[in-house]
Amino acid sequence: MTHFGRIVTLLAALAAQPAWAQSTEGSRPRTRPEGLGVATAPAPAAPASPEAPASPPPPREIAIPEGPTRGPETNLPLPRFVSLSTDRGNVRRGPSLSHRIDWVFLRRDMPLQVTAEYGHWRRVTDREGVGGWMHYAMLSGVRTVIVDAELLDLRSRPQENATVVAQIEGGVVARLLECRPEWCELSAGGYKGWAPKSRLWGVAPDELLD
Repeated sequence: MTHFGRIVTLLAALAAQPAWAQSTEGSRPRTRPEGLGVATAPAPAAPASPEAPASPPPPREIAIPEGPTRGPETNLPLPRFVSLSTDRGNVRRGPSLSHRIDWVFLRRDMPLQVTAEYGHWRRVTDREGVGGWMHYAMLSGVRTVIVDAELLDLRSRPQENATVVAQIEGGVVARLLECRPEWCELSAGGYKGWAPKSRLWGVAPDELLD
């Protein structure tokens, strides 16, 4: 068996969906079960199929907030992406501890989009549009993305014909290493490779990283 033959099972926290909370007044936030995500070595090539290949899913829209394009507290761009720095992040209805907790995010390193700032608080949303206000101490500038495809090929170079070095299941959280106009380099489950930017959530379409 080659070194690509092993299967790397990522932690449940990597591919779980965000936690849920009841929205009825006076109730406590409750979470839903977390799933599993897998990064594997590429499977052997299969015989060509007469059917046309499925078209890739359209990229998700990046929400653009109304108002200034720079945060009033940090002078950083709005919107921008960050990641969750804790295993349990309370998401509140407003920017203070007196506001009730509507959601609890349980996926450390999950990408979030910052859309507003107020004092030490940041308004964030996840891939599904769920969000609210979080204290800035629960957020990190370390960049991550969520695989936004059923199965994503990681390639050795940012080219469609490059060798597939690994495959990652949808919903897996991967570390973002570098981004070019159409491709990003990722790291997940001990594998590293390039993937089309349009298959990822957590990076803007025109964003470049090095």
